[in-house]
Amino acid sequence: MNDVPESLLIIAGRHAYPLMMAKAARAAGVKRIAVVGFKGETRREIIPFVDEMHWVRLGHMLSFLGKIEELGIQHCVMVGQIAPGNLFNVRMDKLALEMYKALEVRNAHTIFGAVVEAIESRGIKVLAGNSFMECYTPKVGLLGKRAPTEREQADIELGLKLVKGTSAFEIGQTVAIKDGIIIAVEALEGTNQAIRRAGRVGKAGCVIIKVPKVGHDMRFDIPVVGSKTFQVMKRAKVSCLAVEAGKTILLEQEKLIRLADKFDVAFVAVQTGEGTTN
Repeated sequence: MNDVPESLLIIAGRHAYPLMMAKAARAAGVKRIAVVGFKGETRREIIPFVDEMHWVRLGHMLSFLGKIEELGIQHCVMVGQIAPGNLFNVRMDKLALEMYKALEVRNAHTIFGAVVEAIESRGIKVLAGNSFMECYTPKVGLLGKRAPTEREQADIELGLKLVKGTSAFEIGQTVAIKDGIIIAVEALEGTNQAIRRAGRVGKAGCVIIKVPKVGHDMRFDIPVVGSKTFQVMKRAKVSCLAVEAGKTILLEQEKLIRLADKFDVAFVAVQTGEGTTN
């Protein structure tokens, strides 16, 4: 990132990505890092690596927006997953309920988009979720030792077309293909559950393609792959994983490459040529 802000607010969801963001931002030269985390979602392990930690309840928009205004930080990032089921089971305050009812179409993209709009209406710039993370995004090419077979490459190309064709329906970033047959498409359940489903239905040899959709808003819901996904792929007997170069965060990239080689999974970063927003 060329222009490094002096202060950064991290709106932190689940798993390891918020901690990685805090470390990367600090290494890039950010002097003050504050975190707003959600009770029951955000890991406490991030606390020693930041200057301030603040907690709010998911769905309590009034206290959430009040807190980020109080902090007085002009740049923020939204990183880390929110448990998919919580989008519908969370207890919303009056403002959150009004925002939800105002949406003509209700899905993860429109919900988080409304949150971004509410944040930016208060003069806070929401940065792309892969800001500061250049060293965690792969370049185009083979990542592991084994290249995709001719069959796997054909499945990758079909999967990329599928993601492009279904982008308007907001049904996820991950698809599973085997021998030219669409086995599974990610819905609200998330990547790992979609892979498990692909293993049950398609058995051994599925190809997984995980890329941002066309016009994807990089301010939230960045594609992330970690060792958990590789363990799930192993159990599902997946043979190949393709991710998008420059737009996918690889948690512990060297470890993932070792796992790909150990599990004999073809692991490749591709360029789709499609644009994203912000």
